[in-house]
Amino acid sequence: MLLVTCPICGAEGDETDFHFGGQAHIARPATTNPEGITDAQQREYLFTRINPKGLHFERARCDRGCGKWFHIARDTMTMEIKAYYGVTELPPPDIIAQAKGGWAELFAERTAHAKKTK
Repeated sequence: MLLVTCPICGAEGDETDFHFGGQAHIARPATTNPEGITDAQQREYLFTRINPKGLHFERARCDRGCGKWFHIARDTMTMEIKAYYGVTELPPPDIIAQAKGGWAELFAERTAHAKKTK
């Protein structure tokens, strides 16, 4: 059983008290430019996911309490939840440092973009 705590309202429960929404940090191209989306961008959005063994980042919705979406950093091998954070936030820096492969590339890109926009 996976015990989850909502970082927004503090509700606690097992995984059945939360609705999992798949991979976190997916760029939705139609949000910013719906007319300018290429077929490759739409295909990437619909079908390409990062699915490593180990540290993984996913979305969850609190069905027991506030109904808000949030992100979870979870190890898929041990089921240990490493961190909870908001849907508009990046994971804590110590968790980003543990990311590998596609996740490390995604966070490096997002961190560089965030530094440029400051």
